[in-house]
Amino acid sequence: MGSMAELMLPVIDFSSLRLKPGTAEWTAVRDEVKQALETCGCFEARFKKVPVDLQESMLGSVQELFDLPLQTKLRNVSRKPYHGYVGQYPMVPLYESMGIDDADVYEKVDGLTTILWPEGHPNFSKNIQSFSEKLSELDKMIRRMILESLGVEKYLDEHMNSTNYLLRVMRYAGPQTTDTKLGLNSHTDKNIVTILCQNEVDGLEVQTKDGEWFSAQPSPNSFIVMIGDSLYAWVNGRLHSPHHRVMMSGNKARYSVGLFSIPKGGYMIKAPDELVDEERPLLFKPFDHVEFLGFYYTEAGQRAESALKTYCGV
Repeated sequence: MGSMAELMLPVIDFSSLRLKPGTAEWTAVRDEVKQALETCGCFEARFKKVPVDLQESMLGSVQELFDLPLQTKLRNVSRKPYHGYVGQYPMVPLYESMGIDDADVYEKVDGLTTILWPEGHPNFSKNIQSFSEKLSELDKMIRRMILESLGVEKYLDEHMNSTNYLLRVMRYAGPQTTDTKLGLNSHTDKNIVTILCQNEVDGLEVQTKDGEWFSAQPSPNSFIVMIGDSLYAWVNGRLHSPHHRVMMSGNKARYSVGLFSIPKGGYMIKAPDELVDEERPLLFKPFDHVEFLGFYYTEAGQRAESALKTYCGV
């Protein structure tokens, strides 16, 4: 399918003020979204509702966060796997990350801010919450388009109400060499939709359905959108959940921010009857995302070629 350099993410523009449900413009963009997620599982999104200065302020806040002492960062704890501070792993020594649950809610963000900065840091809270809230509009738009394109928009309210948002901020240290080093292992995301923003340092690679890896190099101030295993299961395999990884070289650190729509604990992910038929039999038994995540981080889950199929495949 060609070399890594020849492959590019589809680019979809969500910037038009006329992009409203029911319009011809909406239908055209919706068709682009469906095609991109069927073939690639991800795309580059242009979305001007998140101003450039807000992106830059937010990335500055993220850098400030990772500059905190390790003992301070370790206060970012969560009962959910992978929602708190992650770092100091010998297998991926360049990587560390932190999670902010309900990042679109100011009080929740400020609660974590106060733990990390007991004297308070309202500017940090404001940047994180405002960025998350504006980017959640893109998440909701994309998910509505997905359900409409599959003819299951009657589930829209239930689908939207079944999730909340996790903002995961990530730092990949430059390996201080021109050799390429692993920043983060190959994996699929486990959530519904992931929207990524990064600084000027590239490193994200996506695997095609044919098994080829290509470098995802978004334009400045745009976003990379991809779907996770929970949505892949909900649509009964009609869209693609792509493997991706981070490979690093050079001296500069890569800062990346991901807004993840996450199924709430206790909500059972189950493909609608309309998406199951003789041609497309049911792929997965109903499952709770939080329990699936617990399995994924066990030795068996990490060893499995597909944790989802191992956990709840039919």
